[in-house]
This record gives sequence, structure tokens and C-alpha cells, in this order.
Amino acid sequence: MNMLRIATVEDDAHDLEALRTHLNRYEKENGLKFQVTEFRDGEDIVTDYSADYDLILMDIQMPKMDGYKATQAIRHLPDRDKACIPIIAMTANAFAEDVQAALNAGMDDHVAKPVDMEILTFVITKYIEQ
Repeated sequence: MNMLRIATVEDDAHDLEALRTHLNRYEKENGLKFQVTEFRDGEDIVTDYSADYDLILMDIQMPKMDGYKATQAIRHLPDRDKACIPIIAMTANAFAEDVQAALNAGMDDHVAKPVDMEILTFVITKYIEQ
């Protein structure tokens, strides 16, 4: 069984706990193993982006650096493998223009909060099977 390395970037404790619950359930239901690294702000992942991740789940609204700016910083990293990692926006902003803003910032996909487990499962599966 391969280990999937996921970085979560989420500043809200309630949303982070819900995400942990979703990921734990996803692991069990699919026979997978996740190694999850949690960051509390976009600035934190940009500053400490030393590990190799398979996927980033990125909140948009955070206090120091929002998800758009963090994504843009990651996309401009000199290490192309790190710069091209799939980044999924996770935000309560779910209008068409919010989805487009996430894509324009360089994110690969968008999942609305509150997170629907079936949608999150579909989106994660899409990127880990590539």
C-alpha cells in the first residue's frame, strides 16, 4: 500500500477537524494510508514547503496569506515537481466566479464548504489516480 502525502492548509479549527474526519474515513473506506501535514496559513506552507506532497488541500481565506497567493507562490517555485503539485481549493466561496478565481490563481480544482464527503472523495481520487 502506497502512502499518499497530503498537505492541508486550514486556519479554522472546526473546518480542520471536519477535514481530518473526512480524510480518516476516506482512508478506511479505500484501504489507503495518508500522511497528512497540517498548516494553519498560506504563509506557513510557502515558508516550509520542504517535503514532497502528492496533493494540497488549500483554504482560501486565511489571516496572513490567502490561498490564492500561496498557490501562486507554489506555482512559481524553481522545483517543477513541487510547483506542479495538484492544489484543491476548499472554501465556502462557491459561486462560479469563486471557482474561476481559484483556477485563475493556479489551483486545479474547487470543493465547496461545508465539504460533502462524496465530492471530496471524487476530487481526491481524480488526482491520486493520475
